[in-house]
Amino acid sequence: MTPEFPHSSSHLRPALTRRSLLGGGVALGLGVLLTACTSPESTIEALATGDPVSGGRLRVGLAGGGASDTLDAHVPVGTLDIARVVNLYEPLFYWDDVYKLQPRLATKAMPNESATLWTVTLRDGVLFHDGRPLTAADVVATFERITDPDDPKAGAAGLAELDHVEVIDNLTVAFHLSTPLATFDDSLAQYMNGIVPADYDPASPIGTGPFKVDSFTAGRRSVFMRNDDYWQGGEPYLDELEILNFNDEDALINALLSTQVDAVGQVPLSLLEVIGADPRIAVLNSETGTWLPFTMRVDKAPFDDKRVRQAFRLAVDRPQMVEQVLSGNGTVGNDLYAPFDPGYNTSLPQRKQDVTEAKRLLADAGYPDGIDVELVTAPIQAGVVEAAQVFAQQATAAGIRVKIRKVDVTTFFGDSYLEWPFAQDFWYTRNFISQSGQGSLPNSPFNETHWDDPEFQSLIEQAKETVDADKRNALVAEAQKIEYEKGGYIVWGFANQADAYQKYVAGLVENRTGLPLSGFEFRRVWMAVEK
Repeated sequence: MTPEFPHSSSHLRPALTRRSLLGGGVALGLGVLLTACTSPESTIEALATGDPVSGGRLRVGLAGGGASDTLDAHVPVGTLDIARVVNLYEPLFYWDDVYKLQPRLATKAMPNESATLWTVTLRDGVLFHDGRPLTAADVVATFERITDPDDPKAGAAGLAELDHVEVIDNLTVAFHLSTPLATFDDSLAQYMNGIVPADYDPASPIGTGPFKVDSFTAGRRSVFMRNDDYWQGGEPYLDELEILNFNDEDALINALLSTQVDAVGQVPLSLLEVIGADPRIAVLNSETGTWLPFTMRVDKAPFDDKRVRQAFRLAVDRPQMVEQVLSGNGTVGNDLYAPFDPGYNTSLPQRKQDVTEAKRLLADAGYPDGIDVELVTAPIQAGVVEAAQVFAQQATAAGIRVKIRKVDVTTFFGDSYLEWPFAQDFWYTRNFISQSGQGSLPNSPFNETHWDDPEFQSLIEQAKETVDADKRNALVAEAQKIEYEKGGYIVWGFANQADAYQKYVAGLVENRTGLPLSGFEFRRVWMAVEK
């Protein structure tokens, strides 16, 4: 699953330890290449921060992938699929590096007073890879494909309010909604909603993106060539982009150290200091809204008692969790998601570990001698299993005795997914209304806590209908207060996104989306020196 359906991305591969990184073949590769490196570090850094230059091939390494890898614009599942989709196709809007909504294939989107009709103006002069111009008819066909009731695609869940799309003129479309949604432009910015031609065939993928397909072998490698007709003048700078699959993180990091690849995504946070010590390599450590929550089912004992949920939240030492699970590369959470949402409620007190109060709450709930619980975990994302282990240790002081049940990824996301009384999950950066629609409402596709609070629902519905941003933000803050007081999530922190690349690669910047390597926006990357 992906975060926009929601939990994509890379599952945790076999752990790469400091010992394995510094020993054996990996250390040998490092030693050989330190000797062979002829470009002075200062020269490389100066070139990498200068003006962009055209040409060259960027080789990107990512762990994961397999026979089910795809080039289909609308069904990306894993990290490698997402990397391909972002560079082949483009949505109408997109999230920039600081997680602000920006136009891409559209220039503007205007709602009517009730937010039931959104009129979108398309960018003029955009060409598909085969030279045909982008038109309103292509946009209509794209969203009909995504929301096809007989074969819904990944973005369909986030387009539940969409009734139909209408051509107004060649560069104008109207999105008719069945219910008001003042943040509908958020849905138009999701990477799995890229615009394709009306006669789109995923076997011959055509988009408007900065790169075109040259070759593709599922589970191994993808090669893309520069789109010379790309609408954003001067970009991309690269002639070629190559995305390589690696079976595990050991092989991935070794490929970086031996210069088999120029950049890698999703470096284990525990290895940042070690990898960054190599003078040839730069580390990109981005603050994100990625969260790895503990999920308590509010409709099942013992978590159907609010006091138990509050006690579990008070059992967590959040700074220690960030330090131990993320090696300090993250920010402390306050049991609320969407930290970059303009309506995020910063007035709520930061929840801290309070063992005495946790014990009192448990006693009031009928557990004076403490409580025994099973926590289901799986390597669904780097840090999840480690968080389970740290929580079990921390909770002991509050009389919470945790039995960890570790299952494999297939089992976790199998028939029992969303049914575990106490488990974990992971999500990438989203704003609050979008995220609540995915996981915090009775009809959400991934309501993992079985949260069903009428007052919370009412506030969300009001916020969705409120076009005025200030009023909408106030409603979001009020809804978050209810989640903070009664919800079933333990949001202990937000994980940074860590990537690494050779210093002759330029144009990569910190990015809040949670997607690796500057959100996979390789249109902005250039090679500062010849390899």
